[in-house]
Amino acid sequence: MNVFVLCTGRCGSVTFDKACSHIRNYTSAHESRADKIGDARLQYPANHIEADNRLSWFLGRLEQKYGNDAFYVHLTRDRLQTAKSYAKRTKSGLIINAYANGILLERKEDFDMLNVCLDYCDTVNSNIEAFLKDKTNKMNFSLENAKEDFGTFWQRIEAEGNLTAGLEEWERAYNTSDRPLNKVTSKPVSVRLAEKAVRLVAKFPSYLRNA
Repeated sequence: MNVFVLCTGRCGSVTFDKACSHIRNYTSAHESRADKIGDARLQYPANHIEADNRLSWFLGRLEQKYGNDAFYVHLTRDRLQTAKSYAKRTKSGLIINAYANGILLERKEDFDMLNVCLDYCDTVNSNIEAFLKDKTNKMNFSLENAKEDFGTFWQRIEAEGNLTAGLEEWERAYNTSDRPLNKVTSKPVSVRLAEKAVRLVAKFPSYLRNA
């Protein structure tokens, strides 16, 4: 059985994949086929768990290929917190920029980006809810209740492996947004990349920095 984790993004999908890596009888990945088109986009191996927020734009094709034969997880996070996380990434976030400039089309420079991000969250979550309306094998999964929900998920898909290690992954932070809300930077890309590299090196243990 295939498992698909559907979500807006910025709500724990990376952590979900990390937790699933401790399951023995399923493979798991995060956005593993996001660079594919055509039939290849949804060609996942059997007994595979895929977490990919972009699948919310492929729901019709997901229905055609997997329909009611898969297990679906609707992963959510507090709506405002999700939108704030996206708003911090508007200078580098591909999805929000695509939504604001490509889907909405009439975006004006004075748009409040937090409202755009909230609108994106509402659109994606409503699309997922409509898709799951007639599905038999599904569950809602809240980031705020991650440990309990992951235990339920483990049972629902009859997972085998190290549940304790999987639950411990929810105590770690992955792919966080640590920038101030709506921060605007005019620095060249090369400068920002260099500064990021310095910050990354600073986080290395001393024995690695001095190697």
